[in-house]
Amino acid sequence: MSTNNTPNSGGPGIGHRIEEAVELIEMELRHAIAYVNDAVIPQVRRESISAMRTAADTLRNLADRFEQRSGAAPGPRSTATEDSPPKTSGESRS
Repeated sequence: MSTNNTPNSGGPGIGHRIEEAVELIEMELRHAIAYVNDAVIPQVRRESISAMRTAADTLRNLADRFEQRSGAAPGPRSTATEDSPPKTSGESRS
């Protein structure tokens, strides 16, 4: 019986082309992963930290307004720690 190496037979030519395509896909995938790890994740982290600080400041201001309106005693924020020094008026925490 003879071997059938015609283009439509699925012979070694097709297998080789599939291997090349898989290698190219793997290479592109490695580049995409490296980009996400090197550029996207650090940027998302920076923006998330900034957003959390903004939200914390907004919530702190809201709590201060609630205290002022109700005449309640100041909450635990009045005791400063080394990690979070008290914020003075006009000072930005960014």
